[in-house]
Amino acid sequence: MAYIGRTPTPAALTASDITDGIISTAKIADNAVTEPKTAWNDVPYRNIIINGDMSQSQRATSTSSVATNGYHACDRFRLAKGDSTAVVTISQATDVPTGEGFFNSFKVDVTTEDASFVAADNILIQQKMEGQMLQHLKKGTANAESLTLSFWVKSTKTGTYIASLYDRDNSRLISKSYTVSVSDTWEEKSVTFAGDTTGALGNDNGASLDVWWWLGAGSNYTSGTLATSWESSTSANHAVGQVNSLDSTSNDFLITGIQLEVGTSASDFEFLPYDVNLQRCFRYFEHIAANNTFIGMGGSYLADYVGLHRYCTPKRGTPSITQVSGTDYFRIYTGTSVSFDSFTIAYASQHGCLLYAQPTMTDNLVGWFTCNNASAKIALEAEL
Repeated sequence: MAYIGRTPTPAALTASDITDGIISTAKIADNAVTEPKTAWNDVPYRNIIINGDMSQSQRATSTSSVATNGYHACDRFRLAKGDSTAVVTISQATDVPTGEGFFNSFKVDVTTEDASFVAADNILIQQKMEGQMLQHLKKGTANAESLTLSFWVKSTKTGTYIASLYDRDNSRLISKSYTVSVSDTWEEKSVTFAGDTTGALGNDNGASLDVWWWLGAGSNYTSGTLATSWESSTSANHAVGQVNSLDSTSNDFLITGIQLEVGTSASDFEFLPYDVNLQRCFRYFEHIAANNTFIGMGGSYLADYVGLHRYCTPKRGTPSITQVSGTDYFRIYTGTSVSFDSFTIAYASQHGCLLYAQPTMTDNLVGWFTCNNASAKIALEAEL
C-alpha cells in the first residue's frame, strides 16, 4: 500500500510502504533526514582538490634526483622544499589501496637521507588553489564553512604527521595531526578544519589557499604549539610533532584519494571522468607538442612559416612557454617535408599562441607542424 500526503504521526516503515522503488515521504520522520545525508554527498565537484586520484601526470611519470621545489610528476601536486639536504624521486606510482578504485598514487622515495634536520629545514607536498574557486567557503564571514580533508596514506616511517591549510591572502594557518600507525600499509585518514571567520579570500585567479602535507620540519616549524585553530601564521606553530620521514633511504611516502570538502565529515571520494580531470589540469599545464605528435596548421608569411595554436583549455593566466629542442626535432609538411630545430613562440595569451619558424622551404603551401623526435616538447605552464 502506498501513502499519499502527510500523516500527523508517521509510523515506522514496513515492506508494504515500498512500492516500485518509492518510499512515501509520510513515513520518513523529519528528524531522520540529517544534513550529512543530504547536503554534500550528491553535489558535483564537491572535491576542491584537483587530481586527487593522481591519474594525471603530464610532465613525467617519474623524476629522479629531486632536490628543489617544483612540479615533478602528478599534476597540481608540488614538492615544497626548504634547506633540507634530502634528495628524492617523485613518481606517479601504481601502488594503491586495494579495492578502493584508485590506480595511481603520488610517491616520494628518499634517495639521499637527511637524518638531522637543522632549524630552517622543511619539506612538504602542497596544492595551491585559486581564490575565485573558493568563494563558497565564505571565509572571513560569520558563516565560514568548516572543511574536511580525507586521503589514503602509506609511509615507511610511522608516527605523527601534520596536514595544514595556509591562507596566503591573509597569512593565516591551521594545522591538524594524524598518525601513521603501521609501516608500509595503506591507511585512510581524515581531519577537519573549522571555518575561519577572519580574512576573506581574494576573488581572483591568484593563489589564495594551500593544502600542505608535511614530510619533515626543523625546529623553526616545530618549537611552538601546534596551530589547531586558525591563527596569524607563526612558523614555530606550523608542524609541531611532525616526524622526519626523510631520515633513511629506505623510506617512502605515498598518498592518493585526496579530497577537501565542505562539512565536518568525509564523504566517499568523488571520482571524475578521466577526460574531465585532464581538462581541469590543462588550466595549469599542457603539452602542446610532445613525442611525435601533431602540433597545428600553418602557412608561409614573408620569410617565416607561421601557425596559430589554440590551447585545449584556456589557461589560468598567460602561460610561460618552454620547449625541448634539438637538431631536426620538428617538421613541417606541405607539398614537401622539411625538418628544423626549434620554434619561436610569440603573442601568447590565456587562449593561444603564435608559433613560427624559418626553415628552408621550396613552396608556399599551407601545411602542418609535427614533432620529429620523441624528446621534442613544447609546454605551457600557468601554475600558481
